[in-house]
Amino acid sequence: MKNRILCVFLFFISIALYSQDKEASILKPNKIGILYHYGTNENFIFDDPDYIYATSTYKFQAFYNLGEWKNIDFELILQPQIQFLNHQLVNEQYITPDQVNYLEKREEFTQSKTMNLYGLEFGFASKIKLTKKLDLQGTISLGLSFIDTRTERLAKGFTFIENFSVGLSHQIYKKSFIYVGSNFGHVSNLNFQKPNDGYNILGLEVGYSYLIF
Repeated sequence: MKNRILCVFLFFISIALYSQDKEASILKPNKIGILYHYGTNENFIFDDPDYIYATSTYKFQAFYNLGEWKNIDFELILQPQIQFLNHQLVNEQYITPDQVNYLEKREEFTQSKTMNLYGLEFGFASKIKLTKKLDLQGTISLGLSFIDTRTERLAKGFTFIENFSVGLSHQIYKKSFIYVGSNFGHVSNLNFQKPNDGYNILGLEVGYSYLIF
């Protein structure tokens, strides 16, 4: 099922990108790519003992050149994405007796859950050239998303996604690049719904991009 969703999603993204006119346009990216990210709550920074949370994320990327300043290049990265999530409440006492139907919620939320998050993220990246083909890249991102399952930490529905990444981008061929980095991510809904404790993750990511002009 996941593979079918990814194939359909990638197909429509590809059509949208290549159906544009060949002439330079503000809507036409100079580079396209795909990035895979894996992150968990269980790490040396967070490791909240109340719950288990992990994400496998696939991001389809369109890169827009924003110019340069001194030896720093700037890019806007448009990133539609699908996140496949696994979550389970470990500490049932997290659901306190003052909550409505707390016993039912404990029963529901202590079950292992497989969830999906669909999002559109805007990243602002800066790159410093280390060698002729190797760049140090930092990216700050913010996006809108929809999560399809409620948990004790976050309501089903509209959410925000925030990410900070740092890594290395290496030009492997004339028009091809690989990226390897680390990522800190957060998901919450700014109290539009309750609950809104959200999730924090730390993980690794790897990507490939191709220069189209």
